[in-house]
Amino acid sequence: MALLKEFKEFAMRGNVIDMAVGVVIGAAFGKIISSLVDDIIMPLVGVVTGGINFTDYKFVIQQAVIDGQTQEIIKPEVTMNWGSWVQTVVDFLIVAFCIFIAIKGINQLKRKQEEAPAPAPAPEPTKEEVLLTEIRDLLKEKK
Repeated sequence: MALLKEFKEFAMRGNVIDMAVGVVIGAAFGKIISSLVDDIIMPLVGVVTGGINFTDYKFVIQQAVIDGQTQEIIKPEVTMNWGSWVQTVVDFLIVAFCIFIAIKGINQLKRKQEEAPAPAPAPEPTKEEVLLTEIRDLLKEKK
């Protein structure tokens, strides 16, 4: 029971919940960026580079072993898929750039709030206002 209570206190802390929300949003953001890279950026890069699809690029370390009669793969080929790695690096760079821009914007907002001049103090009342206030207070006392 003590362990359960301690876990509940841990899980209900604000920073843990904030972190969980950040992880969920980050995962969703990662999917959006992956789609952006896979479906928009890399096809454009392929057109610019003459139809290259980076995900197809790989180094074959060991060829597949195929049965000569049935053409069935006995042992699949072993490859280093460097094209997929390039695409993942592009994903990372875009995510990192987007996070950089977001943090830069947040920091600018913080600086503007910190640099905002404090409101000017209320001006001192004039002699006439002080006198009128005293008269008002005296009239209230007489009632």
